[in-house]
Amino acid sequence: MKLEAIQAALREANLDGWLFYDHHRRDPIAYRVLDINPVMCTRRWYYIIPREGEPAKLVHRIESHNLDALPGTVERYSSWREQREGLSRLLHGRKTVAMQYSALNNIPYIGLVDAGTIELVKSCGVEVVSSADLVQQFEAAWSDEQWQSHLAAGKVVHESVRAAFSAIREAVKAGKEISEFEVQQEMMRVFDAGGIITDEAPCVAVNANSADPHYSPSKEQSQAIHAGDFVLIDVWGKQNKPGAVYFDITWTGYVGEKVPEQYTKVFDVVSEARDAAIILVKNALQAGRVISGYEVDDAAREVITRHGYTTFFVHRTGHSIGEDVHGNGANMDNFETHDERRIIPRTCFSIEPGIYLHDFGIRSEVNVFAGARDASVTGEIQTEIVPILAAP
Repeated sequence: MKLEAIQAALREANLDGWLFYDHHRRDPIAYRVLDINPVMCTRRWYYIIPREGEPAKLVHRIESHNLDALPGTVERYSSWREQREGLSRLLHGRKTVAMQYSALNNIPYIGLVDAGTIELVKSCGVEVVSSADLVQQFEAAWSDEQWQSHLAAGKVVHESVRAAFSAIREAVKAGKEISEFEVQQEMMRVFDAGGIITDEAPCVAVNANSADPHYSPSKEQSQAIHAGDFVLIDVWGKQNKPGAVYFDITWTGYVGEKVPEQYTKVFDVVSEARDAAIILVKNALQAGRVISGYEVDDAAREVITRHGYTTFFVHRTGHSIGEDVHGNGANMDNFETHDERRIIPRTCFSIEPGIYLHDFGIRSEVNVFAGARDASVTGEIQTEIVPILAAP
């Protein structure tokens, strides 16, 4: 746990403390930020990091060793009355504390503490504010090692996309049938050879399946790929080592030598929206202006709306990327949520606008890494739909 850094952040945010709480492992953020892994959590525990001075713990006597790995004073309780009295003492003299809470559940990824516990804390005379920006700083900001792991993963992830298109090309030209699932498994072989792991296998979606943003083939449900088909590939992976972070992209291709206009027309709108979002982030950081996730979503959505596809863009523009493919930093979102979290240095996120029509859907996804005064796309940027049967 980075105690000194957390306390410095609390002082900067003018907060009296960061109150951690859990019961039955409901808050994975707490365990990652505090860097603890108790054996059993069947009783409630509390841990307060003040802006100054020594932290303090409140633990149940049955599980009194749960927070032993953390510094600070210890108070134990058994009954619910003792727990409330102990919590009141833990919070005495503090006016404002941060918790894993989000007003109106605007950011559900952060809103992990139940409403009753928030009420209990407030009953002690304490104002509760969201820990969202603190979580970003200590959960989403990458180390140099993580940055390098992202770049290394990206090389294999892009290689897997090229292998997918190549497998389709070879099969179709040879007159052999190949399915979405078989292409997916070819990509997984590239992952295995490159030391890359993923929580789910890549999405390989043909024609109408590509209009479902979360479609994924399986051995039991998979469509054959033929000449004249449209193909969308969504793939994410990370190195198989502790602390590694994900690389996550989406590319599209057409099984032919020349891509029909019906596809290029939509792709051009999607790529324009993608690029508008990237430019907004870069310009803001270069100018030293604070920018929030919802603003990036607005920039991409404005382009798609201007071209008349408003109702066909059915998800946020992007998500935070970390050790989980959906990380705990700012999302590029003013659609599914109103994400007011600012984009902070050393965080990474996807930008992936999409248009999903009845018979096909197009999404273009890149990863953007924010520095102190600039931002950069960390991999290749697709500039046109890949004509899969054209000479490689």
